[in-house]
Amino acid sequence: MINEIGHFALVLALGLAAAQALFSLLGAAQRNLTWMTIGRRAAYLQFFALTLSFAALTKAFLVSDFSLLVVAENSHSAKPLIFKFAGVWGNHEGSILLWVLILALFGAAVSRFGRGLPTTLQARVIGVQGLIGLGFLAFIVATSDPFVRIFPAPLDGRDLNPLLQDIGLAIHPPMLYLGYVGFSMAFAFAIAALLEGRVDAAWGRWVRPWTLVAWIFLTGGISLGSWWAYYELGWGGWWFWDPVENVSFMPWLTGTALLHSAIVVEKREALRSWTILLAILTFSLSLIGTFIVRSGLLTSVHAFAVDPERGVFILLLLAIAIGGSLLLFAWRAPDMKGGGLFAPISREGGLLLNNLLLATATATVFIGTLYPLIIEAINGAKISIGPPFYNQTFVPIMLPLLVAMGIGPLLPWKRGDMAKLAGRLKLVLLLTLFVMGLVYWQDREQLWPMFGIGLAAWVIISALLELANRVGLPKVSVGNAWQRAKGLPRAAYGMTLAHIGLAVAVIGMVGSSFWTEEFIGLMKPGDSQEVAGYHFKLEKMEAFQGPNYQARRAVVTVNASDDGGYVMKPEQRLYPVRKQNTTEAAIRTTFLGDVYVTLGEVQKDGVVLRISFRSLIPWLWMGALLLVLGGLLSLSDRRVRVAAPAAGKRT
Repeated sequence: MINEIGHFALVLALGLAAAQALFSLLGAAQRNLTWMTIGRRAAYLQFFALTLSFAALTKAFLVSDFSLLVVAENSHSAKPLIFKFAGVWGNHEGSILLWVLILALFGAAVSRFGRGLPTTLQARVIGVQGLIGLGFLAFIVATSDPFVRIFPAPLDGRDLNPLLQDIGLAIHPPMLYLGYVGFSMAFAFAIAALLEGRVDAAWGRWVRPWTLVAWIFLTGGISLGSWWAYYELGWGGWWFWDPVENVSFMPWLTGTALLHSAIVVEKREALRSWTILLAILTFSLSLIGTFIVRSGLLTSVHAFAVDPERGVFILLLLAIAIGGSLLLFAWRAPDMKGGGLFAPISREGGLLLNNLLLATATATVFIGTLYPLIIEAINGAKISIGPPFYNQTFVPIMLPLLVAMGIGPLLPWKRGDMAKLAGRLKLVLLLTLFVMGLVYWQDREQLWPMFGIGLAAWVIISALLELANRVGLPKVSVGNAWQRAKGLPRAAYGMTLAHIGLAVAVIGMVGSSFWTEEFIGLMKPGDSQEVAGYHFKLEKMEAFQGPNYQARRAVVTVNASDDGGYVMKPEQRLYPVRKQNTTEAAIRTTFLGDVYVTLGEVQKDGVVLRISFRSLIPWLWMGALLLVLGGLLSLSDRRVRVAAPAAGKRT
């Protein structure tokens, strides 16, 4: 009965999405307050209906109701409860249902918290959200119904993909979706602005918090996915340039550009058309990512759909959403005024350079991701584009971006003074050269680590100097500086923290790429190995039974002069239902790096162990955490969350 209620609620949500779109958009066009109110209430009801539907599917997974095909294909009675819950979105049907649930959540949120918006603008935003929901709900009902019954019901299920049975992957998809779908708000605001023909400082302030929310979740989701790959897949890497990774990275790049561009619109009413285009492109890239992963074009741990019918349906949605929005942009954008003028050497100029570099980097990743798929579609040839391509194209674009990050915050708005800028940068440059000298003193054989960490230091020192300038140091007393510091908006601290976070992450990337020490070889109980000053000894091999898997693990003792002694137990697990193996790395984290041990092939005379010290890689995760915290700190600033006072009048 509950499954039928869930299915009914899903179909009801489809009708409510249509009502939300129709009444909101027509009401805004006719300035009919009653219709716009109906559209707003339909957004609430659609969210309620989808919550009910998702809850019904969740219950089916938790109680192992194998009468539903999706549960039988993706769950098992012996699976731990947390992974039964994660199994709700660990499949195509459930993941798309979660997608539209989050979309409805944002639609309901703008209905509830967008009361300070002009009435017609709010209605158009809600209407665009309704149109997106209508398309994806039609897709679910037509091709991806999660409530399809199976008769007779099997006694047990086929289990969830073992790679997805991990706490990192349990949290990773919802966070990614909150980011992906969150950018629908920026898209909706952009379409609403094009329909109204008006983009001003108030619009920049309205769109910024929604974009920031999406960016925070997408940053956290990508970081969690990278962390999962690092400890779960067994080779110690944190980024593969896999197409599935790339499709989440591209909207992050353009979303970062959008955040900075919206600031220019808010402060100077410049870059209006460009910001609108960025909002459209960012959500379009999220939709393209959904198409690539869910259409069966890719075979990976994330790609659940293999039905061409689904791919064609999503492709049609893409053509309508992206093509329609770009046509609307081409029609209405030329009528928008250019906004405030600014000199090339100015804060606006720095932010524009930031945008251009991020857009170019996105284009590079886009080409590298889609080119193999296009070639395969044309002539059937399979080609692979991997790290060497991105190292030679993407990385060189990021280097000037880091340089610009150190200069931009020190520039004033509208017009900068080269002499004053040079004076400020002198101290930054001297301290950066000092850091580079320290790195060179530690490693004289490689120059790239010196330059990479030097650029990170450049960004950190510049961010701290900009903050010091804001509070008046060293021109005012410490007491006065402290009073100024308490009065600074949280968004200023958030920006500083986020810039420092990216620089700290770069240090982690450089250290783990150039200073990792590793041993891969056959060892038998009693054998020892020295790696990076650590003494590793394989004590024994042992087997044990998990809740739904069989496992064997190595017991390795580790001793180091500066870290005492401890035991590490890397595992290999066999999930008998799926007949699939997974690797569980044993990791001990220190401030300077990770001791990392994984278990390889077991042979007659021993076992293959991979032992490594991955230098500075914890700094990568610390940097990602600082990025998220910087975003949250900015979002906590009331000036970011509340619309401009001048925009408070509803029309």
